Amino acid sequence: MALTLKSVEMKKDGAFNRQKNQFSIPFGEEVGELPVEAGRYRLLWSPVCPWAHRAIIVRKLLGLEDVISVGTADPIRPNLPRTDWAFTLDEGEIDPVLKIHYISEVYYNADPNYTGRPTVPAVVDIKTKKIVNNDYFRLTNYLETAWKKYHKKGAPDLYPESLRDEIDKLNDIIFRDLNNGVYRAGFAQSQVAYEEAYDTIFNRLDELEKRLAEQRYLFGRQITDSDVRLYVTLARFDVAYYNGFRVNRNRLVEFPNLWGYARDLYQTAGFGETTDFDSIKKHYHLSTIQGNRYGILPKGPDIKVWNTKHGREKIGQ
Repeated sequence: MALTLKSVEMKKDGAFNRQKNQFSIPFGEEVGELPVEAGRYRLLWSPVCPWAHRAIIVRKLLGLEDVISVGTADPIRPNLPRTDWAFTLDEGEIDPVLKIHYISEVYYNADPNYTGRPTVPAVVDIKTKKIVNNDYFRLTNYLETAWKKYHKKGAPDLYPESLRDEIDKLNDIIFRDLNNGVYRAGFAQSQVAYEEAYDTIFNRLDELEKRLAEQRYLFGRQITDSDVRLYVTLARFDVAYYNGFRVNRNRLVEFPNLWGYARDLYQTAGFGETTDFDSIKKHYHLSTIQGNRYGILPKGPDIKVWNTKHGREKIGQ
């Protein structure tokens, strides 16, 4: 079942215009904010989704595994007339905590008139079985700040106050030009829209390639929220986006610094162990990309190269 884009997500010029998040109340201690309570919420995701993957990476890095539970949807979309995600990986094809089959159920529980695409990540209140937040753009920041009292001892500061303005600015760029940029290329319905997205992607990758020549991570020697956001797109680039979304000027492995940087992160606890290349390939090539009439799953690329030496330990010292 391929992704069905709502008409409002396509502009008249054939450009993809991603839907807005409807459930965006922040987590915090203020009136009207979502209360921060261990065991109250379940984070629904699929390993294929870059937006959801970055929340899972941050949850792992900060040690929130016992604080926020996780439900994992099948990488292949269910055969329905609408776009959805299903829990067919679980016994009885039901999420063991929420007792739901489709993610759309928690959306309709919260709003019976919901008309958008049910998306991941979705944070659900376990007691009410209602989605309370699907704001993928800010979710990692909430985990890094509002949930700080639950961070494990020695957890990294992924969103240091001294860098927040700079991180926010770079995150906006990464989202516009890369995270969402590959979808703007892949879902474009006109040559002009496709080429505009294509050029933007590689112009930005060229700039980041230069930036990472002199520093190990995007902000020096410290992993930040920005690195998580860039990583999830790089991890999917060669296995899905390069051919599936026609962003084929260069593969990731042809950018020496970006490729070394991506392997450096992959080999860091929290990144590689949450990266499921098999699921990513199945989702994009069998469930998202149009035209794969016979359901052929690409055999490559060789994933073992992600564990080769990257040599970036001394960069920027």
